[in-house]
Amino acid sequence: MQFVSATELREAMSWERAIDALARGHAGNPPKVQDILISTPPYTLFGRGVVLPGWGAGMKIASIHPPNTTRPVPTPVEHAVFAVIDEESKQFRAFFDGPELTRWKTAADSALGSRLLSRADSETLLVLGAGPISEALVDAHLHARPSLKRVLLWNRTASRLKPVQDRLLSAGHRAEIVSDLREAISQADIISAATGTRTPLITGEDVRPGTHVDLVGGYAPDMREADDDLMTRAKVFVDCRLTAVDHTGDICNPVSRGLLSPADILGDLFDLVAAPIEREGDDITLYKNAGGAHFDLMVAHAFFTSR
Repeated sequence: MQFVSATELREAMSWERAIDALARGHAGNPPKVQDILISTPPYTLFGRGVVLPGWGAGMKIASIHPPNTTRPVPTPVEHAVFAVIDEESKQFRAFFDGPELTRWKTAADSALGSRLLSRADSETLLVLGAGPISEALVDAHLHARPSLKRVLLWNRTASRLKPVQDRLLSAGHRAEIVSDLREAISQADIISAATGTRTPLITGEDVRPGTHVDLVGGYAPDMREADDDLMTRAKVFVDCRLTAVDHTGDICNPVSRGLLSPADILGDLFDLVAAPIEREGDDITLYKNAGGAHFDLMVAHAFFTSR
């Protein structure tokens, strides 16, 4: 049994390797997943387990404590590990650094969704948020859609985006920090949001025809990144019905009020990998990235095969 550090994972992984692992994994049998959430505010203990035929099993354990940011010496809000269990022996094979594995699997999930749903001629990417996941989303979307020529970055605290902008500029990308979110939304071909907002930031009236919207935040029922207008105008897809439909605010909120029904969700990654859609040019596609432990397990296996 081994422990895979963040550095080891970062050195071995690539976006294409991670995206390919998710595509291969979703060409097979669906997983059995189960989450556990124990909350004693402000502390949360979160667990996500999966049994995936052909891949083994896995369990993520996360200890989440937001007050860590206000300690005299700030420490990360989340500490997490992901355990990989061998398919044959059912013994623990490895433990992975949780935040680094989450970064790879979350952004690769959205990138695969974009590759399957966004327009192949998309030129402008808008990313909302300034955390590690948002930065990874920029890189993963740029990889998945080489046609992208311009990156717009938005965050409530714009100064947090400067290091990301500087890195993108040094790599030869056109990268702009924007303050007018509605104007940026109206210019974007792909919009990717990874925020903690409870008030929708992306409004349907601002999203132009032909846009692909990728929602990564909004992981709790009281969180929303997109408004009702967008949810009812768009062709809605999810990465995983088991995790997205009942637990994520952008899906379960409009469903609970009768604005959206489970039948309105046109597919998940298993459907999209099996039968990619033919999109109309003016379609607005919306992809809810809710995740699940099977994504971690697939990317962990990509690490094993990279060596």
